[in-house]
Amino acid sequence: MRVITGSARGVRLKTPDGQDTRPTAERVKEAAFSMVQFEIEGRRVLDLFAGTGQLGIEALSRGAKSAVFVEQRKDAMALVRENLKRTRLASRAETILGDAISFLSRCAPRSFDLILLDPPYATNSLKSALNCISEIDILSEGGIILCERPSESPHPGNFPGLETEKDHRYGKTILTLYRRIGGSL
Repeated sequence: MRVITGSARGVRLKTPDGQDTRPTAERVKEAAFSMVQFEIEGRRVLDLFAGTGQLGIEALSRGAKSAVFVEQRKDAMALVRENLKRTRLASRAETILGDAISFLSRCAPRSFDLILLDPPYATNSLKSALNCISEIDILSEGGIILCERPSESPHPGNFPGLETEKDHRYGKTILTLYRRIGGSL
């Protein structure tokens, strides 16, 4: 696993042992960032189910202003912090050890321009996170939510204030992009 492009291009990221964390496949990550490539520079990013931090790190490498990484597992958060040091991007990052939904419920008045959602596949966390985000005001006007889910999983659905684009399938993974529409959510 490596950073694809930007200031940390080519830096190898540390990956976990075992099956508790499922890093995004390189080709899926490349496709995801192709979808939002012109909407990253200078933006505030939230990597909500951070895992190894590779998605938020890719955004920082591509010029995001800042990124908040939220992860509930201590061993995974240690990887996020180590990978931020390896890429020399730690000065623009904030790491939060804790539950994603709990973080969302208390993070206002912060706002983010790009929210990356790649929760554990075996949970209902994607729908819960999207529900919570649509109920609180943390996505900036025109902001984007980029979601990853397994191909056998149904579409997470529609949420007030969010417009969804078509699903993009990459092997056994589906990427869904939501955009904030109109005023407040």
